[in-house]
Amino acid sequence: MPVDIYWRIHMEGDQSSLRRRVRSRGGFAPGGTAPGTRDGRDDGYTHADYMAEVARAAEESGFVGGLLPNFPHTDDPWAAAATLARETTSYRFMVAFQPGFLHPVQAARMTATLQRATGGRVVYNVISGGGGPAQLWWGDKVDHDERYARTSEFLDVLKGVWAGDLTHHGRFYRTEHAGLPAELAGQPFPEIFFSGSSPAAIAAAGRHADYYLSWLEPYEALAEKFAAVRAHSDTPPRFAVRVDLLARESEEEAWEEIAHGWRARAADPERARQVGAGQGGAGQGGAGQGDSVGVRRSRSFLAEAGDDHRALEVAPNVWGGFNALRDGPAFGLVGDYHQVAERLDQLLDLGVDALILAGIPHLEEARRVGRHVLPLLKGRTS
Repeated sequence: MPVDIYWRIHMEGDQSSLRRRVRSRGGFAPGGTAPGTRDGRDDGYTHADYMAEVARAAEESGFVGGLLPNFPHTDDPWAAAATLARETTSYRFMVAFQPGFLHPVQAARMTATLQRATGGRVVYNVISGGGGPAQLWWGDKVDHDERYARTSEFLDVLKGVWAGDLTHHGRFYRTEHAGLPAELAGQPFPEIFFSGSSPAAIAAAGRHADYYLSWLEPYEALAEKFAAVRAHSDTPPRFAVRVDLLARESEEEAWEEIAHGWRARAADPERARQVGAGQGGAGQGGAGQGDSVGVRRSRSFLAEAGDDHRALEVAPNVWGGFNALRDGPAFGLVGDYHQVAERLDQLLDLGVDALILAGIPHLEEARRVGRHVLPLLKGRTS
């Protein structure tokens, strides 16, 4: 069956390249492309305008939709999806959110409203949080396994509200005859992309996920993780992988781009300590100082790599140093267009049914990948 391929929409601001880890496009940092100034005055081009440009470029390049990440330092993805929907025609919006900060009745109403307004283009990226300072920013002190128990009950309640007239007295939530207004009832329920690498996460994913979403890892490790998810589900979900790409006309050109960024990173001692740290959840990025099992897995694959950037290539074209050059997960693909397409096809051969791709900068790389990599995927239409 056809594979759904998404393109990540930056929410935290965008870098102009991997050569400088500076957000110069959008976000909340002053002095960048958006918001920008002309003759000392606001030029009227906003961060939302840049996000819309990326969304349009991705839709035109053949991507079915985009992931909208959710961090303390970004715009809200629910609001962004509502804004960007009017800039596109068929593009789906994968809204990342933590269930602990919304009541499921309100989440159902918000979602059904967006579904009605967009013609059913909302997708969920359900994340339960990576712990640490970022989790405390939200005011959440619930421990790791309890967060997944809360997420599971949240989804039970949300689905019940969607079906209508739910009375629920649970551990985390209570409702009495909750349902959607008649005008919102009957909207398509969003597909659920569910992230998490721990046993608690895998058990919850087995109950609720349409797609189990993982960061890219060495392929053998991914296959083992997928097998564990299948073992914990009566009806196994499909699988999705979040993958950063650096694809160029030649392999040498791609690695030279990495080398430029690595040399710049080596000149900054603080950045130089970040290799292997990993960040956030599979659909996310964020501080790597919490209790995320996915972060610990990334570190374990790179523990012996040292400081040679080519030593972080754990398999042909699978490179584990991206988090030293931009915020986000460690692993991605580096190579020429054919090599990157072949590695993506190998993921599809592992049973992956959806991909969330990304590249820096998001605008130009959406066009590049859409033009030069997507047409080479053999498994895309098989």
